[in-house]
Amino acid sequence: MYKVVTKEDTIRIPAEYMRKGQSLDQHIDRLSMSAFEGRFDEQNRFILVTNNHKTIGRGRIIHGDGAIYQRVQFDAVLFCMDDYEVVEGAVSEINEFGAFVRIGPMEALLHKSQIMEDTVEANIGKGMIEGRKTGKQIGVGSFVRARIVSLSPDTSDPRRSKIGLTSKQPGLGCPEWKMIDKKNEGSD
Repeated sequence: MYKVVTKEDTIRIPAEYMRKGQSLDQHIDRLSMSAFEGRFDEQNRFILVTNNHKTIGRGRIIHGDGAIYQRVQFDAVLFCMDDYEVVEGAVSEINEFGAFVRIGPMEALLHKSQIMEDTVEANIGKGMIEGRKTGKQIGVGSFVRARIVSLSPDTSDPRRSKIGLTSKQPGLGCPEWKMIDKKNEGSD
């Protein structure tokens, strides 16, 4: 899920940062961090943190702009997600249509139809979803293991990315459910 890679990209250094006798290097870190962190890269990997910013060659000035466009090399910590990957997270919100699960820096939806095989009912006041027959529960703060079933990153605004999860397959869901399953097997 997390990777550290070395990347190269271009930053824009506005004209007001160019002062006679001063180095542009003092602005490279701040401008690089604001340009790259909290965004998706070209491979839809979310860039969490960047550091070790180094300029590559000389910058370019585009006629009429006045800014310098400078290539930089940097180390980046990436959050990567793949279709059908098994992820773990904590439930951050319960609503009528399911549970939102925090996986790394992102929020994913575990729709109520994908929580368990049992019919579920949401109790918004208690912040909990419960299976009618099994009594299995999932609530705010619950740890859950799920599989990514749909992944639609929004590169312009990562908060609008849509990630769909399922926990209906064997080995997925809340760890407490295993105890309920064992108890229900014993009563048959």
